[in-house]
Amino acid sequence: MGVNKDLLLVIDSSGLGDGEPDLGEKLMKAFLNVLFESGDLPARIICMNSGVFLTTDGSSVLDILKGYEEQGTEILSCGTCLDYYGRSDNLRVGKPTNMKETVSALLGFEKVLKP
Repeated sequence: MGVNKDLLLVIDSSGLGDGEPDLGEKLMKAFLNVLFESGDLPARIICMNSGVFLTTDGSSVLDILKGYEEQGTEILSCGTCLDYYGRSDNLRVGKPTNMKETVSALLGFEKVLKP
């Protein structure tokens, strides 16, 4: 298992797809599990908008994300989004970031993956 220094994962929703929220959450959990098991881990994960619910209290994927972090993936959550949703004090994995760092990452990474 290794970190791909060229790969950035951007998660902008707590679920995958536009359908039923429960299904979207199950799909996101499955996606994160399968990507982790692939052994080709992103160097950085940036969570934005409702994606910050994945890195805060109550998330069903906290253990998965902690596994990414233990393997060397940097996990960042949008600070503005955390504030907006009242989740700043509930961050449990990774650290807050800002739009300047997010744009810099989007421009700097060779591969950007968005599920």
